[in-house]
Amino acid sequence: MLAWLHERVGVDGRYLAYPVETYENLRDFGQANDLWIAAALELAQQSICLALSRAGLAREDLGALFFVSITGIASPSIDARLINCTKLSPNIRRVPIFGLGCVAGAAGISLAADYARAYPEQVAILVAVELCSLTIQRGDLSVANLLSSGLFSDGAAAVIIAGAERDLPGPEIVATRSVFYPNTEDVMGWGISERGFKIVLSPGVPAMVRAHLADDADAFLDADAFLGDFGLTRADIGAWIIHTGGPRVLVATEESLDLPDGALNASWECLRETGNLSSASVLVVLEQFMREQHPAAGTRSVLAAMGPGFCSELVLLQW
Repeated sequence: MLAWLHERVGVDGRYLAYPVETYENLRDFGQANDLWIAAALELAQQSICLALSRAGLAREDLGALFFVSITGIASPSIDARLINCTKLSPNIRRVPIFGLGCVAGAAGISLAADYARAYPEQVAILVAVELCSLTIQRGDLSVANLLSSGLFSDGAAAVIIAGAERDLPGPEIVATRSVFYPNTEDVMGWGISERGFKIVLSPGVPAMVRAHLADDADAFLDADAFLGDFGLTRADIGAWIIHTGGPRVLVATEESLDLPDGALNASWECLRETGNLSSASVLVVLEQFMREQHPAAGTRSVLAAMGPGFCSELVLLQW
């Protein structure tokens, strides 16, 4: 049954933070979380250095650090530890975020964009690290846990968000929107105990996508307060950059938005190659899209993700 379930998640390969034998020897949540802290710090540092190098920036250019994760906890938080090991400015503004899960990559971009609008001369960085393998629950034989064990993976990503006064390449963040769906707490999340993080994953997630995503996107694109007096429709969007979710979620997204064949190729490819990286997934999809699609100047895109709450985050980009 396990092999059959794992075939259905559409994942051909994944990355693990540690050798397989490390997981065999995990005794408790404390040990798993200590491993999370060590690996999260290393991956976050690598992601920051790579993002800065690609943007042609120095560590001193960063004015704010947003860190998101849902697979471990730390105090001092990972962002605080990064100041020491990465030699970031002691005056950098830090925003650690826990609990948003899969939506955190998109939500983090939105929050960092707010910062960049408030301080147009500054540069912020969003770092997402998820080590889903360290949340393993051997005694949980529920379908949700068995599916999750084949779907979720380990990884990290970082994205630079700069104010308007900084001349950096990349799309403009035109507008963002958060949407919360009341009384849907049981759709997705964690059950937290002395054993760690136990997955809560309702089979109704695709139904949530079908019920809300299209209407939310239409309302967002037609929002005069953000976009002036003309508004937009889905027909004006040249590309959709969507969190990987899983096969049923991506199909629901394609059907809900009435997308043409191939519109979510980047999401499907990332799902096959790396699995679901929770908050980091939509950032990996964004990188894949930028590397392979090369959108023409003026092209509009929507970056979107959903996560615990239940909620969604929409980001309008213009290239």
